[in-house]
Amino acid sequence: MPRPRSLSTGKLAGAALAVIDRDGLAGLSMRAVAKELGTSTMALYRYVRDREELEGLVVDLVYAEVDPAPPSEGTWDARIEAMALRLRDAFGAHAAIMPLTLTHRHDSTGSLCWGETVAGILAGAGITGPRAAIALRALLAYIVGAIQLEHLGSLSGEGTDVIAALPAGEFPHMAETARHARRIGPDEEFRAGLAAVLRGLAEPG
Repeated sequence: MPRPRSLSTGKLAGAALAVIDRDGLAGLSMRAVAKELGTSTMALYRYVRDREELEGLVVDLVYAEVDPAPPSEGTWDARIEAMALRLRDAFGAHAAIMPLTLTHRHDSTGSLCWGETVAGILAGAGITGPRAAIALRALLAYIVGAIQLEHLGSLSGEGTDVIAALPAGEFPHMAETARHARRIGPDEEFRAGLAAVLRGLAEPG
């Protein structure tokens, strides 16, 4: 049976991303995407095998916005910061899909290209072998976690206000930290946290 001309894998990925942005990752289903497109669920299976393949298309759709070319100038840590900021710029608007960047890191072309560039920068800085493997994982863990925290539990959110108001006699350090946290913007938070990770990576293992 021929494929409907009105559909394509790009349109499927775009519709799936719209569902996730609106309803969260838990709201993603073949039925929900079909409804978003105004077509039947069975029509989608002419383009993808299952939800897992659809997830991969969504990840690659957002990674298409990330320039994988290594920055031409700067120190190694400044170049990695630039690569991290590219991910934040692209995925920050779609924070709900961040878990998919981990489950599809091995089969996403965009993910592999970004990782190849970062690994190359690390190698140029003398970070190779097991050190490089740990460094790359640490960077991914920070970037993914930071993007999720920024959008799901930002320092400017009411959660920080609640912690700041905790009894000082019971949680003195948490309350004090939260009072300072309220004055930290998202850009400062992301860059300073990344800088701390990079300083750690620079230390010989």
